[in-house]
Amino acid sequence: MDFVLTIASIFNVIAQTTNDSGVMNWLTEKYVAGGIFMHPILASLIIGLGFCFERLWTLTRAKTNTKKFIVDVKKALNNGGIEAAKKICENTRGPVASVFYAGLLRYNEGLDAAEKAISAYGGIEMGFLERGLIWISTFITLAPMLGFTGTVQGMIEAFDAIKEAAQISPAIVADGIAIALLTTLFGLVVAMVLQVFYNYFVSRIDRLVGDMEQTSIELIDALYEMKSPKK
Repeated sequence: MDFVLTIASIFNVIAQTTNDSGVMNWLTEKYVAGGIFMHPILASLIIGLGFCFERLWTLTRAKTNTKKFIVDVKKALNNGGIEAAKKICENTRGPVASVFYAGLLRYNEGLDAAEKAISAYGGIEMGFLERGLIWISTFITLAPMLGFTGTVQGMIEAFDAIKEAAQISPAIVADGIAIALLTTLFGLVVAMVLQVFYNYFVSRIDRLVGDMEQTSIELIDALYEMKSPKK
């Protein structure tokens, strides 16, 4: 109960600092009315958004102008060789630059070694990009399940109230039904919010992986051209 009052007081403070205090007051009332299962649903939202913001920051930093980058690398290879291309990679952030650098490090061991390094580090970078998505997916699944569990609890309370009163009336079952509906509603809303973030991250990662694969092929072609005897 103290936790409920604490959350309610937080909502009240937020409501006082916003123009639309009616919305915040409504949320506060519904949160308190939803019962104990509203706490883990709120926790799922907060923790899930924490992972979402971390992935958003990471994927934003991973973004690279791949067309300009591959042009710069090829130019460096032609003018200054492998060392010049490695410096370009060192001064560029993002998974594409890391994969390129790994391949260039193995160039002296042969083109096959460079190609294998590019493939291996590409898989590592892909895993890094996808890190944390499993937790977002977990909370997407968990939030509505908690909501449905709250629904079951609310219906049990409604039937217990009917049993104690030995009669059926809207006033008797109102609290239990309110818990049942509110937990389901908030659980589904949390899942939908996190699902939007999840789908966005998957699409961003797919584009980054596509860029890595395309530019890696161009780098390997450029290395083969360097290795081939010039006519």
